[in-house]
Amino acid sequence: MSDDIINEDIELKSDRKDSMNDEAGNEEIFEMGDSDNLFGIVEAILFVSAEPVPLQFFTRQLGIDATQAKIIIDSLIDEYEDRDKGIKIIEISGGYQFVTNPKFANSLRQVMGYKKKETLSKGMLETLAIIAYKQPIMLAEIEELRGVSSRMMVAALMRKNLIKPVGRKDVPGRPLLYGTTDEFLRYFGLNKLSDLPRLSEIKEFNFEEE
Repeated sequence: MSDDIINEDIELKSDRKDSMNDEAGNEEIFEMGDSDNLFGIVEAILFVSAEPVPLQFFTRQLGIDATQAKIIIDSLIDEYEDRDKGIKIIEISGGYQFVTNPKFANSLRQVMGYKKKETLSKGMLETLAIIAYKQPIMLAEIEELRGVSSRMMVAALMRKNLIKPVGRKDVPGRPLLYGTTDEFLRYFGLNKLSDLPRLSEIKEFNFEEE
């Protein structure tokens, strides 16, 4: 058998293999278009993701519109809410994520040996609240509102990844401006900053909303 015939045979096999892969891929996409399969793949994506999954991910990757994606996710949220078992789906930090049911938190800590979430000191909470409501804000402005030095509080909050530098203020010295992080939203179970309670509802803090 000549080299030309062998090469031609290899090319034909390769073409058939590529064609089969394309057909399998098209079949998978077609199957995902089915309602039950769409619910299943959305649920599976949420299950394997360690981070909140934004709505745009589903519209981009699954080829569905935002309304359809939202209907599917809301249905899954309701389904797990009705079950009221060990896990549920919540909207948090700009996306959706599987979490454990809060009513089992104490039992989980005891059985699994998890440590209780470290609480923040009063000074750290006060500093964090100022940053959350006034961001972007520089250290001098934080200290003016608190009336005390806050450098250590800011450093501690940065170590916990609750705040981060978000730029510099256009004044002499160009001091850093601080804002909250996605971890801040997750820590307090918020989906977005607008979910924060109004300042008038928080009696513990005496700085006024501008």
